[in-house]
Amino acid sequence: MGCFIIAEAGVNHNGDLKLAKKLVDIAVEAKCDAVKFQTFKAELGLTKSARKAAYQVENTGQDGTQYEMVKKLELNETDHIELISYCKGKKILFLSTPFDKESVDLLHRLDVAMFKVASGEITNKPLLKYIAKKEKPIILSTGMSTLGEVEEALEWIYQENNRQVTLLHCTSSYPTQMIDVNLKAMETLKNAFQVDVGYSDHTLGIEIPTAAVALGAKIIEKHITLNKEMEGPDHKASLEPHELKQMVAAIRNVEAALGNGIKKVADGEKDTLIVARKSIVAKRRIKQGEVVTEEMLCVKRPGNGISPKNIGQVVGLKAKANIEEDTLITLKDFW
Repeated sequence: MGCFIIAEAGVNHNGDLKLAKKLVDIAVEAKCDAVKFQTFKAELGLTKSARKAAYQVENTGQDGTQYEMVKKLELNETDHIELISYCKGKKILFLSTPFDKESVDLLHRLDVAMFKVASGEITNKPLLKYIAKKEKPIILSTGMSTLGEVEEALEWIYQENNRQVTLLHCTSSYPTQMIDVNLKAMETLKNAFQVDVGYSDHTLGIEIPTAAVALGAKIIEKHITLNKEMEGPDHKASLEPHELKQMVAAIRNVEAALGNGIKKVADGEKDTLIVARKSIVAKRRIKQGEVVTEEMLCVKRPGNGISPKNIGQVVGLKAKANIEEDTLITLKDFW
């Protein structure tokens, strides 16, 4: 099975259900496996005075609190039902990240296939254990965390007899600078906890998620938008439709190129093999009855004669008839 690609619509619908459906369309057209939103009640997850993150201020301005910004981005239960139905009609998996217990219950009631947990919740023991009790697969992002904190989060989940966890390496800055990606940490997570791993990307462009697949990512998550210039906190670090298509195509190309690991002659190089390899050739005219020495032979293209590695099998043989100069040698030429 190939890498599972999640188009992270997040809150880039700006609270507009019509826009949310357009984001689903983008994911479908790019051939993503799932499209993911966020499920939350602002009053359950933020104090009224919670400040915006620096990137949110940069993208939405100084005015207002994080609560006021987030409140406008909520999707209600009716919205969720309509989006899930829309995704089913488009044959793409609907996913969402819950940020509070009520949202977990809503998604569970609506029969989501799995839970995606945001990086900011990795120390939220009550929420992690609550999600784990639902007995569904969990995709856990690990931005802003240490290896010890990831271990602790896994222990809380495992305590609820749920071991269906995939860890996503992530850097929670928007956009993430290349120096901060630390992609090898994904392999560290895999080796440390013996679980499947993936990568949730916030860099600009598509190079890093593509590289993550080459390093063994089972899941790739990437933010999407209709237009990076739209108002909202996450648009600038998201992919526009044409970029999403490019990323999916690049990932599928990398998967095809990784192959099965068996070193063999590829079908596409069989013709080149004959042209590029060399054979044993008569360096001069070899007369009938002559016993062949290595000095009478040379090695030239093409490679459809006797391989140079078998030159020892030719030396010492007697020519049945004259062999002209620059002629490929065959064993039928000798007694």
